[in-house]
Amino acid sequence: MLACLSASVLLTSPARAQDLVAENRIPKSTLDGQLVLALPAALQTGMSAGVGLGYFRAATASGWLAWGARASWSTATEYTLIDTVRNDDIRLRLCGLIQHNAGRGSFGLRLGVGATAVYENVTASQGSRAGLTGSALETTKWYLLPAADLEGVVFLRVWHAWGMSLSGGPTLHLLDGSARYGWSSALGVLWQP
Repeated sequence: MLACLSASVLLTSPARAQDLVAENRIPKSTLDGQLVLALPAALQTGMSAGVGLGYFRAATASGWLAWGARASWSTATEYTLIDTVRNDDIRLRLCGLIQHNAGRGSFGLRLGVGATAVYENVTASQGSRAGLTGSALETTKWYLLPAADLEGVVFLRVWHAWGMSLSGGPTLHLLDGSARYGWSSALGVLWQP
């Protein structure tokens, strides 16, 4: 019954397509929030998962060049027979974006430069059962690592100013005087007012 009623409403009401002329406009700014997956900045193995936020503003009238900032938090935990290591990565980047606008979306290349703050917590496995307390049981450290990202990005408006974003590419962190290469990726929701 409900299916017949729904079908009759759909068949009798006129279909309205979105105004494509208004939707194909070049956005002046982009705000997006994502789910982030990345190789941890300081851990040798594992995958860091978390959330991120980015803002970009068009630097030219045609929108091919934009600037902005990105921030993300992600965490990874690794277990061994000796200890449990948890790293929280807080990535802060200033970014430049070269993009090509095509219809309701754009694709481009984003370069981000900044730092990654790493909070590391190491807990001795079975330490509490052995009666360990304080620094014998658990140690914490902070690291601040210079970093850079190069990512391919895709922005697609799906409904009016709302859409989706997809990005990913290699990362570089300077850790103990040497370069550590990794990757990061993000999938999210965007708003282009």
